[in-house]
Formats: sequence, C-alpha cells, structure tokens
Amino acid sequence: MNLTNLDLNLLVPLDMLLREKSVTRAAARLGLSQPALSSSLARLRRHFGDQLLVRKGNAYELTPLAAQLRPRAEAALIGVRQAFSAHPGFDPTTSGREFRVAASDYVVAVLGAAVGRILDERAPGVRLRFEPSTASIVDNAPESLRHVDGMMLPHGYLRGVPHADLFADSWVCVVGESNDQVGDALTMDDLRKLPWVFTYLSATAFTTVARQLQALGIEPRVTAVVESFLAVPHLVAGTDRIGLLQGHVARLLSGVDGVRILPCPFEPVPLVEALWWHPMHDDDPEHRWIREVFAEAGRALAPAP
Repeated sequence: MNLTNLDLNLLVPLDMLLREKSVTRAAARLGLSQPALSSSLARLRRHFGDQLLVRKGNAYELTPLAAQLRPRAEAALIGVRQAFSAHPGFDPTTSGREFRVAASDYVVAVLGAAVGRILDERAPGVRLRFEPSTASIVDNAPESLRHVDGMMLPHGYLRGVPHADLFADSWVCVVGESNDQVGDALTMDDLRKLPWVFTYLSATAFTTVARQLQALGIEPRVTAVVESFLAVPHLVAGTDRIGLLQGHVARLLSGVDGVRILPCPFEPVPLVEALWWHPMHDDDPEHRWIREVFAEAGRALAPAP
C-alpha cells in the first residue's frame, strides 16, 4: 500500500467513530459538524469497502471489520501523537507532558507522596494520570501497554516486557479489634475457620499470597471481594473477617480504628513491585526520566514492616 495516496487526516475521525458508534456523538467530541463527519465516514467506507457502522434498531453497531479496526486505529493514533510530540532533548523544568500510569490504589498510596514531591521540585508542569489496573488491562497487558506510559504490578503477572523494580514489600494479616476469636496471634486454624475478605478474586485476577493459601491446603471462606486494597480494613473492622495487606499499606493504616495488624502464621511469598512499559518507550528521554522518578521514590521507602 502506498501511504502517499492515503489521507491520514481520516485517522482521527475513524478512531472517534469506532469509539462512539455514532456520527452525532463523534462529531460533538471532535468539534465538527455532522455533515463534515458524515463526509469523512463516506470516504472511509469507500476506502475499506465496508459500511463500518450499521444501524440496528435505534443505534449503530460496528461491522466485524470495524471491530478489528478499533484497537488498530487507537494504537495508530497513539503512535502518531508520540511521534510528533518527540523532542531532541528533555527539560523537566519546562515540560508539560502528561504521563499515564495504570496502578492499584496500593501503589498510589505508597509511592504517590514521594513521586509528587519530586515532580513539584523538578518538573512543576508535568502531570501524572493514574488509572486503575483492572483485570482486563492486566490480562491484555501487551496491548494495554501501548496505550499507557507504564503499568505498576508485582512480579508474577507479566513476562517479556521491559521493567524496573521499585520496592520490595511483605504481607500481613488484618483482623477486627472486636474479633474475639483471634488471640494475640493468628493460627493456621483461624485461617481455615474464619471468613475472609479478598482482593481481586477471579481466574486471572488474584494476589499471589491468596494462591499460596490454597497451596498450603487452606480453602478460604470468602464472604467479601473488593478490587481495592485500601478498602480491606473497612470490610474487616467490626466483623470476624480476616484480610491480607501489604506491609507498606499496613504502616499507613496502623492508626485506623477498629483493626489489628498481625503477622501471617506462615511465611508469605515476597512481593517486588515494578514499573512495566512497552518496548517502544525504551529510548524516549522523557520516559526514561519518569522511570527514574518512580525508581527514586521506591528507593526512598523505608523497609516494609
């Protein structure tokens, strides 16, 4: 295909039409008139030899070809933006770049303050946008990493992509202060008989230490599931439930009323948190700089309790 014969201006309307599945909404998002966007849609239909959007009832649906094009158009547009926003050098004091990072509330709580201080001191115009690292994002990590500047995950979920280790952590148990079934220390029998609150309980979304319990012959009786580590103490306080938390989070929550932090009655698997990114960012000077910011913030953490 000869790219010189293509109108790359059609890439933006193609991406928005496939996102919105509506000429009206896509035109509003792009600040264009409906006739102008309808003209673009007609040209796209001629190019692909496909309707792309077909009416079904009162709405439009993507054709099979359009469904294939949607992630490709988004990735192409991101690539174009990155190519044309590149600079020969990078001065953090004058940069206004926004970095998008997928991360759990745990990582944001642990590293957020330190990273924020570094940016305030050295790059006041730089903005960080933290987005939740959902199960679907992690499951489709090779493709997801094309759309963000990085993903914060511990080792054990991703392989074959660049990463930088940030900090090590441990696991502890959390129980309610009013839970009179637990003494000064938890026992393995407590883990078997008491109810649990789990984070990320599905076939692909899980914590490694939760899987370790099963390897130890314990099938936890899970009565609450939450996709947030910081919410765990609130689902434990005033109940008989047990929860698992990272040591750094436990330190932050040590003053929370209604909960006790206790050592696990087994040796939990260690946790090493890392920043992962797509190889296309390897030589980007701005990206190298933000990677070092996160690494510096991780090095500044005190050892996990």
